[in-house]
This record gives sequence, C-alpha cells and structure tokens, in this order.
Amino acid sequence: MGLKSIADRRLGSALLADGPQPAAPADVVRWFGAVQAQDFGPAKWSLGQRLPGTTDAEVQRAFDAGLFLRTHVLRPTWHFVTPDDIRWLLRLTRPRVHAANAYAYRRAGLDDYALAKAHDLLAEALDGGAHRTRKELAGVLGGAGLPTAGFALGYVLIHAELDGLICSGAVRGKHHTYTLLEGRVPPAPARDPDEALAELVSRYFTSHGPATAKDLRWWSSLTLRDIARGVELTGDRLRRELVDGVSYWSGWQETAAAPSPTVHLVQAYDEYVVAFAESKYVIDVSGAARALPPGTALPNGRVLLDGQVTGRWKGTPARDTLVVKAVLHRALSPAEADALDAAAAHQAAFLNLRHRVVTSLG
Repeated sequence: MGLKSIADRRLGSALLADGPQPAAPADVVRWFGAVQAQDFGPAKWSLGQRLPGTTDAEVQRAFDAGLFLRTHVLRPTWHFVTPDDIRWLLRLTRPRVHAANAYAYRRAGLDDYALAKAHDLLAEALDGGAHRTRKELAGVLGGAGLPTAGFALGYVLIHAELDGLICSGAVRGKHHTYTLLEGRVPPAPARDPDEALAELVSRYFTSHGPATAKDLRWWSSLTLRDIARGVELTGDRLRRELVDGVSYWSGWQETAAAPSPTVHLVQAYDEYVVAFAESKYVIDVSGAARALPPGTALPNGRVLLDGQVTGRWKGTPARDTLVVKAVLHRALSPAEADALDAAAAHQAAFLNLRHRVVTSLG
C-alpha cells in the first residue's frame, strides 16, 4: 500500500466513492462520529455531497429539527454530532478541550465563579424550550455584569456547550440560536468510559482510515496513550498496515474505487481534507498544492481529481446560477473537464441553481 492507495481508500471511507449510500444527513454525521462545522453553509454541503439528490433546504430542515446538532466537541471548534452521540463524546473529550481553552478563559476574565453564574443565567434564559440568538444571550449575560466583549461571550458559550448545558437550536432567519441540551436530547445513561473510548477510536479509523494514531490525536484531542488503549479495546474491529515504517489503521469494510476521472469539489474543512495531521499530504502526492507560493490560499475549497488535490475552487451564486471558479494546477483533459463540470452541477443542484464553470491555471 502506497500513499496514493491510502488516499484512494479514504475516498471510500469518507463516503466519496461508489458504495452504500447513507439515507439522511444525520447518517453521514453518525458515520464520521463528528463533522467539523465552523463554516455552517459549506459544512452542510459536506453532508449533502454524500447524499445524491439532497438539497441544502433538506439538510437545513433536518438541522432545525434537531436530527443532528452543532456544538463544540473534540477540539476548540464546532462540529456536527448526532443526538445519540453528543453526550458520550462530550464526556470523553471535554476535559482536554477545556484544558486547551484554559488560557482563553483566564484572558477573558472567566473564573469559576463567572462561569457558574453564566451557566445559571443561560439555564434560566433558555428554560421551557426557548431558542435564543447569540445577541439575545449577550444581553442576558452582560446585564448581569458578566464579560461579553470581544471573544469573552464566545468562550462563555463554548464552556456551556462543553459542559453539556447548551447546544444548537433552530436557525432563526440568518441567525443561529442556542437551546438547552436537556430539552433537545433526552437524558441517557452515561456510557462506560472504556466503551466510549473504543467507540470513538473505531469510528474514526473506520470513517477516515487508513489513518495513523497521530492523525487521530489531532482530530480528537486524545493522547497517544488513550488512542493506544482505544485500539486495544476495539479488539478485531480494526486492521493495521505498515507503510514506510508508519502504522495505519482502518476498518475492515471494502469499498469500490470511484471511476476515473472523478472530480469532487470539497469545502476547505471537509473531513477528507482536515481530519489528519501526520498523513495529511497523501492527497497531494505530486506536491503541487504544497509548492504554491504564499498568498495563493484563496479560494480555499479543494478540487479533487481521483482523490488528489488538483486545484482550488469557490462557488458564487449569481441570480439563478452558481459560478464555480476553479484555479487548477494543470490543464485538464476533456474527460477530466467533463468530470469537473459534473461536480459543479452536483454542487449547484444542492443549492437549487444552474451552474457555470470558469477555470484558470495557477
């Protein structure tokens, strides 16, 4: 198994190759365990991309209904998670995320007293199933004398999310809301810590593999010792392969290879791109993306040709048309250009738009 083979197999693990398809947005989220989602619109596309025929409006309705949620977990950033997974994921990963945020809490003047007071105020403001916007909650907290200026409000809300007090509510107009986790997700018995650890390790390597322990450390904030124990606890659910002296882990499922040429237009924080540290360059075997000079990062979506980065893209709605601007590392063959057009058509259909592709080299 070489580096290109690793990328090929990850396309299948990441639900970007031919094979069994999930039925709903929550199924995609459940498959990965958590889906990075700080950029909400593109994160919805990451789900829809894996659900042929699904539209942005359908993904939005599922989110507003609470079929999947958005909260801070795994790392100090937002992720989509399912109601079934949110509680045990928070219990497993929040100690290390809180530790990573400790300096920011102190810098914002958020000591234990302030955070406890904020929790009480949030619980009162969101009682009875209320969904409140960030601005509304800022008024509640600021009115009680708590810090809300700058990044302080964000870290108050992050702390409450990590402690399992609040999570995402339904979007109101253009504004996200928060609501109480207890009202959004029925209480559930605490999962055994070893069972939770084994489940997260198994879920990651099955949905992202082949991948390394250091990749999982980056994705989950777990320690390498935790991960080694998690691998042991999974029993025979995972397989190990050695590539250039490095251990790669994966699930046992076999997926069909995508036909060549196949193009995917993935957003910058798609799990296929962002969920790795040690082995993140297997999708750039040629080194073309790494060779770009500084200042060429935007547009920051990735054009994948047969699983390899071959350019950058950005989609801009213009009336009834999505204009996909692709900056490519090399000229495409006619068949590859057709594959790019098909990928743009898929993205446009998700948004209920027509499409037009504009390419350049760079």
